[in-house]
Amino acid sequence: MVTAIIVGAGHRAMCYGSFSLVQPERFKVVGVADPNMLRCKKAAEKFGFGEDMIFHDADELVCRGKLADCVINGTMDEDHVRTTVPLLEAGYDVLLEKPFAVTKEEVKILDEAVKRTGRKVMICHVLRYSDFYVAIKERILKGEIGKIVSIQTSEHVSYHHVANCFIRGKWRREDVCKSTMLMSKCCHDLDLISWYMSGVAPVRVSSFGGRHFFRAENAPENAGEYCLLDCPLEKECVYSNRNINLNHPKRWSFYVWTGLEHIAEPTEEEYTAELKRKDNPYARCIWKMDNNVVDRQSVMVEFADGAVATHNMIAGTSRPCRKLHIIGTAGEIEGTMDDSKFVVRKIDTRPGHEFSVEEVDLTKYGDTTGAFGGHGGGDQGVIADFVSVLEGNTPSISCTALADSINGHLIGFLADQARVENRIVEF
Repeated sequence: MVTAIIVGAGHRAMCYGSFSLVQPERFKVVGVADPNMLRCKKAAEKFGFGEDMIFHDADELVCRGKLADCVINGTMDEDHVRTTVPLLEAGYDVLLEKPFAVTKEEVKILDEAVKRTGRKVMICHVLRYSDFYVAIKERILKGEIGKIVSIQTSEHVSYHHVANCFIRGKWRREDVCKSTMLMSKCCHDLDLISWYMSGVAPVRVSSFGGRHFFRAENAPENAGEYCLLDCPLEKECVYSNRNINLNHPKRWSFYVWTGLEHIAEPTEEEYTAELKRKDNPYARCIWKMDNNVVDRQSVMVEFADGAVATHNMIAGTSRPCRKLHIIGTAGEIEGTMDDSKFVVRKIDTRPGHEFSVEEVDLTKYGDTTGAFGGHGGGDQGVIADFVSVLEGNTPSISCTALADSINGHLIGFLADQARVENRIVEF
């Protein structure tokens, strides 16, 4: 049995830890480190360990020596490398939430620590494990579309997602969370591009975008400062906290309602009171926040073999979705992850034909969300592969070992540099 300690008992780490409830004979969570004692007690109750395995933070855990096989590190972005390096030196293997670093320098620090200690680090690029992206990877490996010449990806971040996480939420300011919107939201997509390119090195990057929509000058005339306190327009505003959160209190509960974590089942009155607190960022007008992250960005990458990839992030869309179009020398693959469907097209020179189309519908094979929901089943896939690797088995084709996850992060860091400096950045 592989044993694990959760460091940073937020939504993501607790999600991965739930694998111990699905396959208890293979994996067991035996401890937690988090300064929030309420979250620690919830983890202890959920996974069944005592108070002697509750720690204030990663530093306290390291001081106690090695108490488990591995750590699930779900701390905030800027704490990932700072906490992981001592854990590796203490003998732990680590499943690390993305983005695993917030600077190019941190990438180097972590890479050197892995090589020095010989420990295993896998990154939570969960989309590599979704049925949709795995099925496409398998076809690329079989050579069905030939050599890749172009990859086009896009992510549409819904109006409620961007509002709750990147405008009012804890990823709204680069100077506070230390991650850009591109790295917080789209390092999945940049990782997928690098994964599909099968180790071909990226050579240069350009990028354009900015914060153009969620700005004070775009606020409707007479808009108030707080949705439920002083805004005469809030009932009609799609970004009103009544429409986004009170009408859907469980949609983003693990981010929006942290002030109510001590209450098992909050009432409507308690939810409403929480959004009337002036010290609560979720109470404020979406147009008058202190956010400074971009709300749109495009990235272009050239690879060493001449292939070109683009990624477009658009925030504030009606429907959340990820789209993919890969063109090779012998065919192309195009699809939308959220539909769990894609098509494979190939040239067809028969009389009366132009191209052939094969439609692949993954929903025919059952549930595509996975046991934990979200990310097309990737949440369960990444922790299952991590446990399998620690058991000594051969990694899957999706394996997110650190060495194979670096290029995607570097693309993101250089893309943000290119956008800010308005230039092409060479690797």
